[in-house]
Amino acid sequence: MEISKDIINDAVEFRRVLHLNPELSTEEYETSKRIQAKLDEFNIPYQTGFAGTGVLGIIKGEQPGKVIGIRADIDALPITETSGEAFTSLKDGVMHACGHDAHTSMLLHAGKVLNENKDKIKGTILLIFQPAEELSPTGGAKRMMEDGVFNEYKPDMLLAQHVWPDLEVGQFGVMAGPIMGNSDRFKIKITGSGGHASMPHSTTDAIIVGNQVVSALQTIVSRNADPMKPAVVTVGRFDAGTKHNVIAETAILEGTIRTQSDDTKALAKKRFFEIVEQVTSAMGASAEIEFFDGYPATVNDTEWAAQLKKSINNLYGEKATPAVLPSLAGEDFSRFLQEYPGVYYWLGTSVGEGQKPLHNPGFKLNEDAFEYGITAMIHMALDSLEKLAVE
Repeated sequence: MEISKDIINDAVEFRRVLHLNPELSTEEYETSKRIQAKLDEFNIPYQTGFAGTGVLGIIKGEQPGKVIGIRADIDALPITETSGEAFTSLKDGVMHACGHDAHTSMLLHAGKVLNENKDKIKGTILLIFQPAEELSPTGGAKRMMEDGVFNEYKPDMLLAQHVWPDLEVGQFGVMAGPIMGNSDRFKIKITGSGGHASMPHSTTDAIIVGNQVVSALQTIVSRNADPMKPAVVTVGRFDAGTKHNVIAETAILEGTIRTQSDDTKALAKKRFFEIVEQVTSAMGASAEIEFFDGYPATVNDTEWAAQLKKSINNLYGEKATPAVLPSLAGEDFSRFLQEYPGVYYWLGTSVGEGQKPLHNPGFKLNEDAFEYGITAMIHMALDSLEKLAVE
């Protein structure tokens, strides 16, 4: 199926509109309106009211068949953009630094092409525009399902595409099994006993205790977890003290634990509590712990991963699907995959030298990837329905 240059150009232009006007998780009101306006323009029926700002586009093919869904996330991040793009965010402190603007625009324009070719569709294609993907551990996926997004059309499989700056344009990251990790987070308040900096013997220094906790937590990965099963423990915030000559009474630590397998997650969580409680106790301090179970690992269905790879290879050859390693980043699409089989895959969007990673204020993506992303979505949707039709 041919994808016109006009479709690609329109998709890029709409992506830039979204990029200029990013909205944080649960606040995607204008983004949702823009999506609905595009669906109206493309004559695609839709439903609203899922997780607040979520939208479900519905394309019914002219041939009978099953139901598949393609998800795009629509929220932005609390980041002040420094990319230097001509279409840099107009909102200070808010930026599409994870490519959700591209996901949304590509899905809309793939939907336009599919809707214009309903005679080739064997079944129904759902366009799922999900809010609050960045709002771990809550997320928008579970809320959309609780609000009945699939009550009328129950999907037989689901797809989600994510831009990936580590892959060149024209390449796709496809794999069976876990592709993204469990993403849990924590907050620790350590309480010691403050005092004068010249008299440490009469205090329990919360900073010293916190330092020991940070160091000891690293042994979860180095000495407890199976080295063949990926895990990461990161303390991203350490806040303590009020003045140079005052020993801190309290310290706040915040961080995240990333794992690929559920058994490693259980081990890491158990050791986390043991280490924090025992280290602080041994040093004469106490700890208040908040632990947030985040998104589960994103686990791709083996059969559908093979089908997806076949579709891409038919389009672009085997070189388009190089071997890739999984990531320990979190992804809310995992909750959809706990209920329905499907595949989450990566679209190469590298700009080459100077590429900044996802969630970086200088993040850019290569818009040449739009042709590949839209084309792949269309063909994967048609191929998936064809596969379901013969099963």
